[in-house]
Amino acid sequence: MEEIIFVDKPSGMTSFGAVARVRRILSEREGHKVKVGHTGTLDPFATGLLILLAGKATKKAPELTKLDKVYEATIRLGEVSTTGDPEGEITVSGTAPARAEIDAIIPQFLGKIQQTPPAFSAIKVNGQRAYKLARAGKEVEIPSRTVEIYSLDILSYEAPELKIRTHVSSGTYIRTLAEDIGKVLGCGAYCSALRRTQIADYEIDELPLFNLPE
Repeated sequence: MEEIIFVDKPSGMTSFGAVARVRRILSEREGHKVKVGHTGTLDPFATGLLILLAGKATKKAPELTKLDKVYEATIRLGEVSTTGDPEGEITVSGTAPARAEIDAIIPQFLGKIQQTPPAFSAIKVNGQRAYKLARAGKEVEIPSRTVEIYSLDILSYEAPELKIRTHVSSGTYIRTLAEDIGKVLGCGAYCSALRRTQIADYEIDELPLFNLPE
């Protein structure tokens, strides 16, 4: 078999959990164990488009993993999280700024920028997942990388919540983008909600989605 599967991942489910559910369903349907892989994970708190590959289609993973992505995110200004998202320990760090201050700093995040992925991520460090090391209280050093932000539009701002839509290159972390915006504004920030709506030309609202059971 060879299938490309589109999933709308719910919040609270890991990407690997989604893969496991799809593998179970396809294996039961085919009568034998079916190989299923992903083309880029989503954080557990995030929702949206996951592209999974089954059977011989798993060979396409390297090319699909490199595709650009579009996200809609809510950034909470004036607070920081130990993980950069709602799952960490959250503390107040400042006062949410005026809209004009936000508009003024957005341009510096467009184009090619340097970004340091979060310690709580699936990136491997010395053969281990960074988030596992971070949860164990170990210091995690991840080198910065060049990513590209093609567009970053403000959808709304009702302090302290800033809602954005951004089109980015593969490898861009929206949690880190949120934190960096907070640092530049001097108030701190974290990503409180995140949804991936598009991967290259694959738009979630126009795709036949796989029915993903709980």
